[in-house]
Amino acid sequence: MLAGVVSTVGGMAVAGAGSATAAPRGLGDYKLVNLAHVNDPARTNVYPGDPAFTLTTVTTVPEDGFYLQYAQQGEHTGTHWGAPAHFNADQPHADELDAEDLFLPAVKIDVREQARRDADYEVTVEDLQRWEKRHGRIPDEAAVILWTGWEDRWGTPAFFNYDAAGQMHQPGFSLAAVRWLVDTGRLGRRGALGTDTFSPEPATDATYSVSKLLYREHRISLEILANLAKLPETGAHVLVGGTINRRGSGSPASVYAFVPKR
Repeated sequence: MLAGVVSTVGGMAVAGAGSATAAPRGLGDYKLVNLAHVNDPARTNVYPGDPAFTLTTVTTVPEDGFYLQYAQQGEHTGTHWGAPAHFNADQPHADELDAEDLFLPAVKIDVREQARRDADYEVTVEDLQRWEKRHGRIPDEAAVILWTGWEDRWGTPAFFNYDAAGQMHQPGFSLAAVRWLVDTGRLGRRGALGTDTFSPEPATDATYSVSKLLYREHRISLEILANLAKLPETGAHVLVGGTINRRGSGSPASVYAFVPKR
């Protein structure tokens, strides 16, 4: 979204920096894009140490008159969002967020080429500034989404990308880049970091430094996203769903992008 443009969904305007008033759009001006993988125990890669994911058939239509499954999974299974309390004990849980925290303007940063060359690639401040020279300023309180290409590995051992010593390798944001996003308001009181990997930081960061910085105020993560080829670099909004558990750390999610029809 370029500075000076107001993006709207259903007549609700969301302003970027330096915005002027624009005519509202209706929902018919948007197409919905699903950014979530299907949760399938046969394919879902579970983060090491997280609870196992199972689906058990409880009732069937022929025997019971209705069909029901029992789902056992962690709050961060498959495509999911993380709440600030996930890494910071003094920050909001899932049930303490506002609805507006889950509806954000979105930008996509394509780092597939860098990730192909270096599985531990860390997105830099310079990467983000080069992106802005081409696409315009990242809106304040945006969802900044990395397209690393890792979604193509989903459901296979290659998603983990372990080395011989058992270390996982996945790309992510550098801590300096996230500090820049926070300090400049692009990640404000609310906002998100998104990725098609397990986590917004590189997998080699055992301290989760990016997540700890991200999860302050009402900022969230969007992880293990799918179908990012259908998300434009600018102009879309993301709407994040999922179960709101009491004192939840997040939730397996349905994430939809509202993409303007061209």
